Amino acid sequence: MRLVAYEGLTRAPTPIFNEKVLAGLGREVQSTGLLAPDAIEVALAALKRFRTLCDTIGARRVWAIATAACRDAENGPEFIRKAERICRTRIEVLSGRREAKLSALGIVSSTYKPDGIVGDLGGGSLELIDVKGQRIGAGATLPLGGLALQDISKKSLKRAEDIVREELAQVPALKRGRGRNFYAVGGTWRALARLHMWQTGYPLHVTHEYSIPAEEALEFARLVRRVDAETLLRVEVVADARRPLLAYAALVLEHLVRIARPKNIVISALGVREGLLYSLLRDSVKKQDPLLASAQELNVLRSRSPKHGEELCAWTDRFMSSSGIHETLAERRLRHAACLLGDIGWRAHPDYRGEQSLNIIANAAFVAVDHPGRAYIALAVFFRHVGLADDELSPQVRELVSARMLDHARILGAAMRVAYLVSAAMPGVLPHTPMSVERGKLKLKLKGRNASANGDRLFARLRQLARLIGREPVIVTS
Repeated sequence: MRLVAYEGLTRAPTPIFNEKVLAGLGREVQSTGLLAPDAIEVALAALKRFRTLCDTIGARRVWAIATAACRDAENGPEFIRKAERICRTRIEVLSGRREAKLSALGIVSSTYKPDGIVGDLGGGSLELIDVKGQRIGAGATLPLGGLALQDISKKSLKRAEDIVREELAQVPALKRGRGRNFYAVGGTWRALARLHMWQTGYPLHVTHEYSIPAEEALEFARLVRRVDAETLLRVEVVADARRPLLAYAALVLEHLVRIARPKNIVISALGVREGLLYSLLRDSVKKQDPLLASAQELNVLRSRSPKHGEELCAWTDRFMSSSGIHETLAERRLRHAACLLGDIGWRAHPDYRGEQSLNIIANAAFVAVDHPGRAYIALAVFFRHVGLADDELSPQVRELVSARMLDHARILGAAMRVAYLVSAAMPGVLPHTPMSVERGKLKLKLKGRNASANGDRLFARLRQLARLIGREPVIVTS
């Protein structure tokens, strides 16, 4: 049971409140055909609290959805009627196909150019569906949710393995996952990802778009299935009620990897809920880039001049296109995000602006950006504040990016250091002070009243950037 309140219905909706209750509604449905009385009691109590919180928050619209346990149980309709009276809204009981589609839309809404198979593992079922870009295939639903599998197998992992093998054999479309991504949606798989992060000493604790090579995920799944969950490092990051389900989730993942043979397992923090919200958006809003939408929101909330961040995007466009530095479209959007976020740390003490900006960006609730991309944006803004020496930089964060991305982050950071000395973070200056590479020289043009902004400090920063790209620095005044 989960309540998520969002700031608004936007391309990148920001949660302002999030609470879950592990009621275990799907615990006995497969064996008894019924929702357990004690689970119903916990669930209805949670809904009463959730409805009160919605009223306290002032939620203007409330959507309620129910999944496998409620659609499969004989007393599901009776439970839904009671729940609707408490929630004061209609509850949509999702079919397996619709649940799979909304899960896929959750990936479409939160992943840059997705390509692979989506697997949404809940308590009662596993939904599988193919996604490539905006295109979504037909979905399949299987009774392989953690609670359902525990119930059917009578808590026998050996029996559960036979069930998983038989059920997955009925989904021939899984073989189309070879060499692509497998997008893992669901709380138990996110719990596995958090454990993997701790086991490997991973520097970021953001689960969304955490990527594990398939072979490594397979070995980790075998480990989790083989040992007592309580012996795993930092198992306390997983809720007590979810720990018994880890082995079942690992078992399902293990067999999915063996059959589909994906390249990477990519964890998603977004799924059915966000897919539902995405489906409600206008087509024009759906076309927006969610990473840039989030960066723009943070730019508005925390920068001295949001307009300056937008001008910085165009200013660096001109510099990059003239520089001869190759930049893909994917890298360009990351650069734009960094430009929009370049000034979000200005209220901090100067000695800590770089560190604070890096931490905010590295751990922000951004979507449609993988961890190397997230690290690149954070590093570029870090270099913009502290200079290009990386003595203060965590080597673990630096290791998240390739040598190419680190080089691009340094160049962008150095370019922003020039821009902010020219403009003082104020709008209307950068469009009239272009910087570009011309005939082998890096030229910064200061015209009219901006000519007086020339000085030794500005030239020193321009020279620093010029050295990075192998050019001679020149400031032209007129």
